[in-house]
Amino acid sequence: MTDSKYFTTTKKGEIFELKAELNSDKKEKKKEAVKKVIASMTVGKDVSALFPDVVNCMQTDNLELKKLVYLYLMNYAKSQPDMAIMAVNTFVKDCEDPNPLIRALAVRTMGCIRVDKITEYLCEPLRKCLKDEDPYVRKTAAVCVAKLHDINAQLVEDQGFLDTLKDLISDSNPMVVANAVAALSEIAESHPSSNLLDLNPQSINKLLTALNECTEWGQIFILDCLANYTPKDDREAQSICERVTPRLSHANSAVVLSAVKVLMKFMEMLSKDLDYYGTLLKKLAPPLVTLLSAEPELQYVALRNINLIVQKRPEVLKHEMKVFFVKYNDPIYVKLEKLDIMIRLASQANIAQVLAELKEYATEVDVDFVRKAVRAIGRCAIKVEQSAERCVSTLLDLIQTKVNYVVQEAIVVIKDIFRKYPNKYESVIATLCENLDSLDEPEARAAMIWIVGEYAERIDNADELLESFLEGFHDESTQVQLQLLTAIVKLFLKKPTETQELVQQVLSLATQDSDNPDLRDRGYIYWRLLSTDPVAAKEVVLAEKPLISEETDLIEPTLLDELICYIGTLASVYHKPPSAFVEGGRGVVHKSLPPRTASSESTESPETAPAGAPPGEQLDTVPTQGDLLGDLLNLDLGPPVSGPPLATSAVQMGAVDLLGGGLDSLMGDEPEGIGAPSFVAPPAAAVPANLGAPMGSGLSDLFDLTSGVGTLSGSYVAPKAVWLPAMKAKGLEISGTFTRQAGSISMDLQLTNKALQVMTDFAIQFNRNSFGLAPAAPLQVHAPLSPTQTVEISLPLSTAGSVMKTEPLNSLQVAVKNNIDVFYFSTLYPLHILFVEDGKMDRQVFLATWKDIPNENEAQFQIRDCPLNAEAVSSRLQSSSIFTVARRNVEGQDMLYQSLKLTNGIWVLAELRIQPGNPSFTLSLKCRAPEVSQHVYQAYETILKN
Repeated sequence: MTDSKYFTTTKKGEIFELKAELNSDKKEKKKEAVKKVIASMTVGKDVSALFPDVVNCMQTDNLELKKLVYLYLMNYAKSQPDMAIMAVNTFVKDCEDPNPLIRALAVRTMGCIRVDKITEYLCEPLRKCLKDEDPYVRKTAAVCVAKLHDINAQLVEDQGFLDTLKDLISDSNPMVVANAVAALSEIAESHPSSNLLDLNPQSINKLLTALNECTEWGQIFILDCLANYTPKDDREAQSICERVTPRLSHANSAVVLSAVKVLMKFMEMLSKDLDYYGTLLKKLAPPLVTLLSAEPELQYVALRNINLIVQKRPEVLKHEMKVFFVKYNDPIYVKLEKLDIMIRLASQANIAQVLAELKEYATEVDVDFVRKAVRAIGRCAIKVEQSAERCVSTLLDLIQTKVNYVVQEAIVVIKDIFRKYPNKYESVIATLCENLDSLDEPEARAAMIWIVGEYAERIDNADELLESFLEGFHDESTQVQLQLLTAIVKLFLKKPTETQELVQQVLSLATQDSDNPDLRDRGYIYWRLLSTDPVAAKEVVLAEKPLISEETDLIEPTLLDELICYIGTLASVYHKPPSAFVEGGRGVVHKSLPPRTASSESTESPETAPAGAPPGEQLDTVPTQGDLLGDLLNLDLGPPVSGPPLATSAVQMGAVDLLGGGLDSLMGDEPEGIGAPSFVAPPAAAVPANLGAPMGSGLSDLFDLTSGVGTLSGSYVAPKAVWLPAMKAKGLEISGTFTRQAGSISMDLQLTNKALQVMTDFAIQFNRNSFGLAPAAPLQVHAPLSPTQTVEISLPLSTAGSVMKTEPLNSLQVAVKNNIDVFYFSTLYPLHILFVEDGKMDRQVFLATWKDIPNENEAQFQIRDCPLNAEAVSSRLQSSSIFTVARRNVEGQDMLYQSLKLTNGIWVLAELRIQPGNPSFTLSLKCRAPEVSQHVYQAYETILKN
């Protein structure tokens, strides 16, 4: 009779009846009652009220009844910890039972009862079982230690169970060894810092001996443990590989993959010249191929692992291409994985075979598979150059089938082929254009638009084709809109006369009618580029593109090495490290392959420049512009920081919109490029708030702000000028100037609230700039700024910020935040605020340095309308840290030889010729960074004329 009867009771007062049956004198009735209790528990009924009655049934010799009671106990011990203590005595007794099965059952159940109160009572029985004469009890006790460690790690360490576990690695029974290894590995995983598995050649030898005799799961534990060992040299690695290789022929796929993991790891240490290395490669292929004859789920796991192996060592399976050919009845997930591996193994030797197979796949009925097959043909063309022509003709044949999704995929991959082999296969463009109307997927439309824009000069009706896309611009996906914008700008730069209306239309659609910030920003960049410098626009937009690489989807090498160490685990199926998907407190250890012992190159750190380099040797003090738009840092939107000024420039900086205040104010008034088409600037209404900047403030305006009076001490200070008008900043007006006094640079700001609401929470940030200027303290506005109120603030600056060469060299882009919004503006700082006080050079050094700097670095300027004599000039310049090193009179002319030093260590040497009675001076400047000279000349003019 089956046990189903226990699940079909409908009696009332069931618990009461069960209680009576549990306390019956008849053994058979007792057993029936416990079975009913377990059945009720299984279907989710609460039978915890019967706990004391069930525990009483433990006192029995019947193994079946004992197992049922232990099962009940494991389930309810957590909710009834006080009652569970009643069972402790029975456990202790059962651990000394003559029957080893009962001893093992008791110790297994003890490990599963996760109740702190009970654990300490279980230590003695566990200690006895770890040293039991029966190996079945010892192997069960070994696993129990790991479970107990999970509940109370400190107790396990204090009781010395870890040492006992380590001793069990030397046990005579292979299953005990395997379980001891599994328990230690489990404990070591949750405590990565503890060196529990202290593996050495002796213990490794014991594990390898046990490997041949234990069960398949025991073998997996031992192999995983071996994979964590790093042999001391290649001979030991070879010896371990030889002893692990027989596991490759095991029937269990998990054992095979664990063995492959060990061999892949230790092969790193073997020299490729060894005969054994070649033998090992040959031995690895057959077991991997055999895994592909298993059921589909196992095949998929095997294929995901093979994918990693092929990326690491393609030579393992290079002759096994045929096993990866797709079978008609393979599930889609297996087909796609096989396809991926086929591409990875494709080479000149087998490409004909692969292409024939892929062409066959492209006529299948499964749409996803067909798409992937067409993409695979494109990847083959990019990977194996010799096959490119054959691939292109195969793709053209597929386009002729006129099957919609085949045509679309083919166009996407042909775009990549054009990028890999420019000026080779452009003859097919006409065929592609014929299929323009059938494209309805964003990726295919975007690819086609890219082709039309890139090769506009070869397509007679390119403007008509792009115009047809423009009609439904707002219905297109972002990918297509961005591509269309770029393609029309390319077309305009190639054929400016015919397409001016078209480009104006697309720029207005992108900037005025779109709410996508990416599209809008790209529109503004193109608009500004075209309206200010069409030559630069051509260089940017039509720049030569780098060839695309053949393998864009390869796993990054360090991640691949880590995943090889996880072959046969979930990480190898996800192709992600465990840290990416394992949650919880358990520490995830990052594994890596052992270093090759064959190569012994020492990696030396690059030589650092000598400390005592002479002045002017530091040529790289103004680095080149690393990235076009600078480093946009996160603005701290919290309240202003109050407290002492910071020593460094590590003040929280703002996300400077470089296209806003920055470029606007630097480009606003510049004339159009010569021969440029008549381009209009973007309409003011279309410019979003974050792009707001004084449009009319060109370079000359900004520099004219430096006309004013000097201070009594320190260098010349220009009067404050309006940097951010109130209309651009929601009522906040910012005026300012820069000062340098007693070696400290400051930005003197005047904040005026012209709005109707109070302003608070001020913060400031600079974008990266040529000389590393950055706030040395937060922007301290101590009281809220009421309407119509003005506050004066001196913001100390340091030159220890991030450096990036800007154009012009002295431009500064600033973000200011308050409780209303974030505002951006751009200004130019006079270079003399960067002239340091110890810039006077010794005469001999001056002479030597002047001769040493090449003549092509010398620049000459005229300073007009300056009625000062030589003494007044020298005195005025000295107050701004331009020092006269020597003075001579040659043929009635006063010659002043001067030196100055910038905050970043660049020295500038000057010769100033003054003809008495002539208000025009000649200034010659020599510097190792000649781009500085123009700005130093402007500083001379500013200081001498004010």
